[in-house]
Amino acid sequence: AIAVNEVGQREVLGIKVDHNESYQSWATFLQDLISRGLQSPKLITSDAHKGLKKAIQEKFLGTAWKRCTVHFRRNIVDCFPKKDCEEARSLLSSIFSAEDVDTVRQLKNLFFDKYSSDKRFEKAINVLDDGFEDAIQNLNFPLRHRRFIRSTNHLERLNQEVRRREQVIRIFPNTQSAFRLIGAV
Repeated sequence: AIAVNEVGQREVLGIKVDHNESYQSWATFLQDLISRGLQSPKLITSDAHKGLKKAIQEKFLGTAWKRCTVHFRRNIVDCFPKKDCEEARSLLSSIFSAEDVDTVRQLKNLFFDKYSSDKRFEKAINVLDDGFEDAIQNLNFPLRHRRFIRSTNHLERLNQEVRRREQVIRIFPNTQSAFRLIGAV
């Protein structure tokens, strides 16, 4: 878990090694963060993993949840037709790079108006509509913090570095050795 503090700096809050990604493992991790002093963050950004979302809702009542913009855009683009969708990609990109809520909503409506009559985009429109509000929660925060909270890219990059080092080791003799490597990274 990585946090952005009041001055816009990232801080690692905690790490956990687990064998699966389930509701129970996430709930245990969040409870550990709480027991170490974490109190109701204003926003949590993650992918749309159902177990993680459920754990967040249970452990941090009143905390806003934001869907990672990068994961969300990827989910939408995966529903696009394979050909002739460069313009749709560009419009989708402009939706998530706008800096105020009114502009974002206008661009979303423009996207719907432009592609709702095209059956090839039906699934993409449904995905965009279902997750839109969750994906724009970062717009409720100061501009200087938005680039840190709009996606989980910084966390993904950290995980990528852990995986790179883990491949050299291949097999960990126990969980504590994996924990030590991650902590060192």
